[in-house]
Amino acid sequence: MVNSIDHEFRGARRRLAELLQDQGIRDLAVLHAIAETPRHLFVPSGVRHRAYEDSALPIGNGQTISQPSIHARYLELLRLRGSERVLEIGTGSGYQTALLARLAAQVFSVERIATLLDKSKEILQQLEIRNVSFLLGDGTLGWRQYAPYDAILISAAAPTIPPAYIEQLGEGGRLLIPLGEREEQMLHLITKHGDNLEQEEIAPVRFVPLLGKDGWGS
Repeated sequence: MVNSIDHEFRGARRRLAELLQDQGIRDLAVLHAIAETPRHLFVPSGVRHRAYEDSALPIGNGQTISQPSIHARYLELLRLRGSERVLEIGTGSGYQTALLARLAAQVFSVERIATLLDKSKEILQQLEIRNVSFLLGDGTLGWRQYAPYDAILISAAAPTIPPAYIEQLGEGGRLLIPLGEREEQMLHLITKHGDNLEQEEIAPVRFVPLLGKDGWGS
């Protein structure tokens, strides 16, 4: 069943990748991952016809799947080469997780909402993606067991950087996190050099709040 639906949307995926390339995405691995990952499987059936628009869509539980151009920009900034261990905070729909699985060696994804996590696990299993590990828990604490990570990306906005992310980021590792108020944030790219953190402001963004001990509280 997945294969037949997958075939039906193949042209739409290719067109989406071409649109993102026209918008300035240059990382060919990222574009290929988007062209090969069936986004329609990660959205509710009621909005499936809009799966390949460059727009955010509701996925239930007050959460959304980000627009593809946001995912592409995020992933391009991480400069993944295929050998990395990546920590993802906020599994959400699982779509970004599936993209990461194509771009990195191992992905460790943390989600606080059990129903979203269960659905994402189910879809990735359907797609025979086997290099992802999942954890249900407080994303602000990271996932210490498998640290250090070459890259950490946060799919929700925090008032400040939770200490666990810096502790669990490996030398030369890159952290992408939206920082700011609940309604409006700035995307920050942080690179770790020993005890020094190189911090770059990327662009204004709007994400759901990062809830948990070292986020906005639950």
